[in-house]
Amino acid sequence: MPQDAAETEVYSARGRNSSRETGFSIVVPGKQPRYTHRIQNLSYRKGQAMKPFIWTFFLCLALPTAAIAQEEPHEHPAPERLGKVSFPTSCRPEMQATFDRAVALLHSFAYSVADETFAAASAADPQCAIAHWGRAMTHFHQLWEPSLPPSGLESGRAEIEKAQQIGSTLARERGYIAALALIYERTDSVPIASRLRQYQEAMGALAAQNTNDAETQIFYALALLATAPPDDRTHSNQKRAAEILEPLHRELPEHPGIVHYLIHACDNSEMAERGLPFARAYAQIAPSAPHALHMPSHIFTRLGMWSDSIQSNLAAQGAAHQQGDIGEELHAMDYLVYAYLQKGRNEDAAGVLAQLRSMTSLPAGAFKVGYAATAMPVRYAVERRQWAEAAHCSAAEGTLPWVGALAVWARALGLARSGNVASAQRETAALEALQEKSLALGNLYWAQQVGIQVLEASAWVAQASGKSAEAVTDLRKAADEEDGIEKRPVTPGPVIPAREQLADLLLEQGHAQEALAEYETALLTSPGRRGALEGAVQAAEQAGAESKARKYRLVLQKGN
Repeated sequence: MPQDAAETEVYSARGRNSSRETGFSIVVPGKQPRYTHRIQNLSYRKGQAMKPFIWTFFLCLALPTAAIAQEEPHEHPAPERLGKVSFPTSCRPEMQATFDRAVALLHSFAYSVADETFAAASAADPQCAIAHWGRAMTHFHQLWEPSLPPSGLESGRAEIEKAQQIGSTLARERGYIAALALIYERTDSVPIASRLRQYQEAMGALAAQNTNDAETQIFYALALLATAPPDDRTHSNQKRAAEILEPLHRELPEHPGIVHYLIHACDNSEMAERGLPFARAYAQIAPSAPHALHMPSHIFTRLGMWSDSIQSNLAAQGAAHQQGDIGEELHAMDYLVYAYLQKGRNEDAAGVLAQLRSMTSLPAGAFKVGYAATAMPVRYAVERRQWAEAAHCSAAEGTLPWVGALAVWARALGLARSGNVASAQRETAALEALQEKSLALGNLYWAQQVGIQVLEASAWVAQASGKSAEAVTDLRKAADEEDGIEKRPVTPGPVIPAREQLADLLLEQGHAQEALAEYETALLTSPGRRGALEGAVQAAEQAGAESKARKYRLVLQKGN
């Protein structure tokens, strides 16, 4: 390691099928944030606090109005430590270290810096086809939406075409290039979902031909995750990916992509425990990377480990702010608000929202930014059951239909549970219109999510109208549908799971024993949620199940 370790850190990695040792250096110059706000102590100072209703009401009305388009920059700037990566190539030896650095950046989703680094590798060897493949890969964001951003389409296509024109003497490199070309070909006639499946199949064939090449196996595992059906509750693709990656982690314990993708593979209630060691490892492998600091909280959230999630996202938010990564900062803040609310630390959640209000230069066209900025005030109002606040939530102008639906859903619930049936019905109709818009845009996943919100809103409208049986039917249907599909990585979870809402409804109707059963079912898939635990205590007390009431009181007192 260089003596001046504060300026640069060198890592070396040995390829599985190569005796050559390669290394790369990571240097991050000082950067100024691209937007204006200050991170303050996240324990909201009482002397500075506004009354919760007043400032939350203002926040719901005064979110940034910049249009949020479909495109998300997904930018994770270059960290100082990237872990150990080796991707042997057929290109000039003097560019190998640069190429390895670019691949490491790619595995941590530092897309623009990875692009620049692949370009540097290409400059060192103009006939290096695989460097152009790398540049095209930086425009292909497999685990985010959209996976092929419009702004990068032409650049990515040009790079993969250049790679094809140059060609390679290695069959493995030709396989990488041919597989990625499937993503950039026939974009006007073949849906992206179909192209993703074709890419996954091509990478599977390449992996079968190169069983001893680590990177080929890792990129195939990533392709499996990118094509995992959200309604497959057996998690077959995730398990296949984990079966590939877990042995590789034992052999290459400091590879960032392996642990990163294992966390994504295990980001479901069935596999979350399996993902905990990898969640711990990723932050150690790349502690300067905001994404590596945040990703463990996906597993912590699944397991109800709120204190760990808070620490993870405090670190990620600070690193993202320092590196000027607004998308990752907002993403960490949303997970942070969620965790604070589960711990009952409402003032700390309020402090994060105060920071959101101070962020006056949020970029337009960022799905992750738009989602987090809309979700945080909705979570704060609805999780606390402050229905008057919820009734005034709004999204930024121009947000995608499924992002704006969060605020409309909050208003519908707030109005219905405040007894304003007519206004709640209007908001429910607005939700139905957003579902239709989502379908028209071809996003079936989010259209289904908005459809679940329609059922939830309709249930609470029915309850407010004295139609208790209809309310239970609608919410039970919503719960069953929601239980059948996985969440996207953009969110820690539904604001309030439909199953938990069903339990709330049954408790409100006086069916304590049934409510307790639904709370317990909800806690199986979303352990440690404060609302479900508090509801379970109340339902158990009313049902005369004192042992269960005592059990859930102890869980609440202990916290996580």
